[in-house]
Amino acid sequence: MTLRPIRPLIFLFVLAFSTAGAQDIPDSIRTSIDAGNFSAARQAMQLLIAAERVPAVQKLALHFEIDRLDRIRRDFRRTQAEVLKALDATWPGITPADLVKYESDGSLEMKVIDGEKRYFANAVPNLFRINTQARAYRDSIAGTPEDKLDAFLGAYIPGVVAESEKTGRRLVSPVEFTLTYTLSVKADAVPDGETIRCWLPYPREGHDRQSGIRLISMSEKTYVLADNSAMQRTLYAEKHAVKGRPTVFRMEIAYTASCDRYAVGIAKPGTSPALSPDSLKIFTSERPPHIVFTPELKRLSASIVGSEHDPLAKARLIFTWISANIPWASALEYSTIPNISAYCIANKHGDCGIKSLLFMTLCRYNGIPAKWQSGWMLHPVEVNLHDWAEIFLDGYGWVPVDQSFGVQDSTDPRVQYFYLGGIDAYRLIVNDDISRDLYPAKIFPRSETVDFQRGEVEWKGGNLYFDAWSYDMKVRYAQ
Repeated sequence: MTLRPIRPLIFLFVLAFSTAGAQDIPDSIRTSIDAGNFSAARQAMQLLIAAERVPAVQKLALHFEIDRLDRIRRDFRRTQAEVLKALDATWPGITPADLVKYESDGSLEMKVIDGEKRYFANAVPNLFRINTQARAYRDSIAGTPEDKLDAFLGAYIPGVVAESEKTGRRLVSPVEFTLTYTLSVKADAVPDGETIRCWLPYPREGHDRQSGIRLISMSEKTYVLADNSAMQRTLYAEKHAVKGRPTVFRMEIAYTASCDRYAVGIAKPGTSPALSPDSLKIFTSERPPHIVFTPELKRLSASIVGSEHDPLAKARLIFTWISANIPWASALEYSTIPNISAYCIANKHGDCGIKSLLFMTLCRYNGIPAKWQSGWMLHPVEVNLHDWAEIFLDGYGWVPVDQSFGVQDSTDPRVQYFYLGGIDAYRLIVNDDISRDLYPAKIFPRSETVDFQRGEVEWKGGNLYFDAWSYDMKVRYAQ
């Protein structure tokens, strides 16, 4: 079947949600939300939306805030009884009084919504990731679970380090991937015959470590492949819903990725293209709402960096501190978090993107150019969404940093700090920035307002949130 790109569709209107913000929510409503009075806040916002005197841009902000509260409810959907039942499997006899300790120290993420305690959907597994005492207790009963990814990296990293040093090459150990990505909208999520608009994640070009990208097949005959100038790259298609049937979008792609090792701080810098201070300024600047030099961030930076002036040494101090002090934990949906780096400081845990944004913000505050990168991790033992970063170092250029993988458990500094200036081959790069417009333009607010890995879906009646569809990544390897 011959695949034909189509010209971008012209829509009658595109709602400018990006121009609306928290400043458009009245203080009285914000206070009600902060107190957990979601129903009262929703009612107040609906009354404002109905008022003729309210500017259109504020109405957009109010609509999204109502949607955001619904998203928070979905994230915090576990009852206390459900949490106790889940914990009882490895913690016999645990009581509500026992939970209070972990709620108060932030290990068990909880909100009071409309007067009722509601727990984060992944609060139970996160408790053992965040709280060392709880984890030790669980392990004493059930044993320490095997971490297959750690075992894989423990064998992989020394091998690629040795290959890089033996060959003198930065890019080593290439892997050929064939990916089948499927996004399936649930049956009757939209009325029969209505058009569903879908954006799938597509690889970005222009990176040394990701090459030979090709689209093998697409379920729809017509599609729009975003130009590589799109920092969050998409493949777009449309399909009519059929009553009683899921609506499925599927693409198959292939590419080659290599391990990228700069050995910063170990090998001497080489030569990199000179970049002017002006061109790097954007990467040392704040970018609200998630990259902001708050008083809390400044205090944290002072405690980590101290009087150090060398950019690489500062990056290493930041990388090491986050690795030691911010454990990985499943995250809330990013669209519900007002400031992700501030959230990480306040809660002292985070997933890959949350930890990466804290690393980037600290780097930028310290004058180290830092930018976002994300897509998927495709290791044979674990396939998942993943985020990391890049920093600019004189003599090296832009180098990858995976703060989530962090300092490795090794006595060899080449292995320990592999992910500060290096990255394994099992990656798919989809994004080189956060919160960029999709192409063609999305009419309604995105399900994921920061990152783009799972896809996005909508119809004329509104956005289709994550609970209306599923996604699946199948990976085939050829080395």
